[in-house]
Amino acid sequence: MKRYFGVTTTGIYCRQDCPSRRPRPEHVVRFDGPADARREGYRACRRCKPDEPDAGPGGLLAACEFIAAHAAEPLTLARIARHAGWSAFHLQRVFRKWLGVSPKQYARRLRFERLGRDLRSGRKIAPALYAAGFGSPSRVYERAAAQLGMSPATLSRKGAGMTIAYDVVDSPLGKALIAATTQGICAVFFGDREKPLRTELRDRFPKAAISRSPDLLRFARSRLQALFDGARDARLPLDVRGTAFQTRVWESLRAIPFGETRTYAEVARAIGAPKAVRAVGTACGANPVSLLIPCHRVVGSDGSLHGYRWGLKRKKALLARERTQ
Repeated sequence: MKRYFGVTTTGIYCRQDCPSRRPRPEHVVRFDGPADARREGYRACRRCKPDEPDAGPGGLLAACEFIAAHAAEPLTLARIARHAGWSAFHLQRVFRKWLGVSPKQYARRLRFERLGRDLRSGRKIAPALYAAGFGSPSRVYERAAAQLGMSPATLSRKGAGMTIAYDVVDSPLGKALIAATTQGICAVFFGDREKPLRTELRDRFPKAAISRSPDLLRFARSRLQALFDGARDARLPLDVRGTAFQTRVWESLRAIPFGETRTYAEVARAIGAPKAVRAVGTACGANPVSLLIPCHRVVGSDGSLHGYRWGLKRKKALLARERTQ
């Protein structure tokens, strides 16, 4: 398939994936490369920049490595683009096409990853924030909490002072780990094998006193089984700790009626933050008590199923079960 096309009515040639409005088929001619188009007298499109180096994985990898090496610095889009040898527009297009995020968002994710590693290793919050490249702790605190799954303070404490009982049982969704503090259920994880679930619980609360206690969690197991059997409310107390934003999202999820779904945009509007669609998705991913806070009821704007922490197969099964009750 030829990757470039020219428009006879404008004399412009473009990449096949140019975001400009598509011309009528009868006005299109195909080319193997930019040189062929220029020989025919066509000039390059200013939007997709077809005469610039192609955006293969190798070039993208070089740009990603540059961002990773300078993630703690205040990188500008122009600086990254100069290193990659692309225009700023082309750099943005390549990142969104291949990674689904902008270069700025990619750099931010790297900073959050470093912040999480430093906090888990015992580094104090302020030094960890600055070392990761964040300039203002107050401005980044809530966003960091959404990315890390809990507040930086909670993460740095690593569950110190908490006593957690857990059990792992078989369920229609595979293995299910249920964990609780004296206040309520703090974790419901799903998986195919027991060991990774136990590991995830200990990674989340490495300093907590954690022990397996089937007898203590007998009531919780029976209520969860009731959910699988068709009950609409497990009536279990929860002990979930998140930021103010996460709490708003989770409360909105609990308000979604059984058997119905909402889009990420609808949830964002419901909590009074219509522009925070991506942050809503992050808060759904940070939900520690799957099923009890029904993040599986959130879908894409076109009704399609998007990322679910425990796999789209489980999300599809949960929604199908609710629609048939």
